[in-house]
Amino acid sequence: MSFDLTSRRGLARAITRVESRREDHQKEARDFLASVMSDTGKSQRIGITGVPGVGKSTFIDAFGSLLTEMGHRVAVLAVDPTSQRSGGSILGDKTRMARLSVDEKAFVRPSPAGDTLGGVARKTRESLLFCEAAGYDIILVETVGVGQSETVVAGMVDFFLVLMLPNAGDDLQGIKKGVLEVADMIAVNKADIDEGAAKRAQRHYQNALHILEPADENWSPPVVTCSGATGDGLAELWETIQLHTRKTSESGSRDKRRADQQISWMNELIQDGLMAAFRLHPDVQARLAGLKSAVGKGDIPASVAADQLLAIFGVKSFD
Repeated sequence: MSFDLTSRRGLARAITRVESRREDHQKEARDFLASVMSDTGKSQRIGITGVPGVGKSTFIDAFGSLLTEMGHRVAVLAVDPTSQRSGGSILGDKTRMARLSVDEKAFVRPSPAGDTLGGVARKTRESLLFCEAAGYDIILVETVGVGQSETVVAGMVDFFLVLMLPNAGDDLQGIKKGVLEVADMIAVNKADIDEGAAKRAQRHYQNALHILEPADENWSPPVVTCSGATGDGLAELWETIQLHTRKTSESGSRDKRRADQQISWMNELIQDGLMAAFRLHPDVQARLAGLKSAVGKGDIPASVAADQLLAIFGVKSFD
């Protein structure tokens, strides 16, 4: 099956196939993806995260609109949190991105996070490639902003932007070191509310970055102030992203980053496939519940139970 990627409806249908759990849909999506791979890889991939309330959707709506006004075609892959109780998700990004959602040069795709690590949709990478094949030259990937989703998204983009609030004192205590280590830029958003607080926060984050080793020796992550509500600082922010692209392209680190990401992606898919095959193995299924119960009661060590299950699957465990 093929999909008409020249239309937003066709692109949406292709991504729906990617997100489907049906085996036949998965095969259709991957066969089609293989056929359009030569049209991928030409976009600027930007990951965007931030603490709750930082204004990610408002920022993306304004930033994406600025880019489409410049003539770019922008795709937004916004991952919504999924309720662990009901399995439902809000999927409200289209309502929060009022301008982009009706912009002919933009494609906004909210996707439920599902049960994937940190709230990152399992098929975000495939969706990103379909967007590139459809001709979108800038892909924005918004994370839920919780758990380990930040580092997962940083592993699939060229530039990782962390949005922070002006109240640096509290915010700096809560920010994870791992997020700072993968950030290519920190932007203090909502600077229009309190410019003085935004400038203080900027200094705090600059000091925090100075004690960390940058992820790329060819780039020192800057800290800027901006406002998604007013648009202040967004043009300068885009200029900085372009500077990062030029520097990392010239040094070769951009190509290396993408190559490393592809290999990591392959390894993750292998691990996912092996785990799925392990859980579906009939003899493993027959023993799994009993061994889980025994481990939970403390009757046998977890290591012994794991060895037994792996042996059933035909794998010898190695210490």
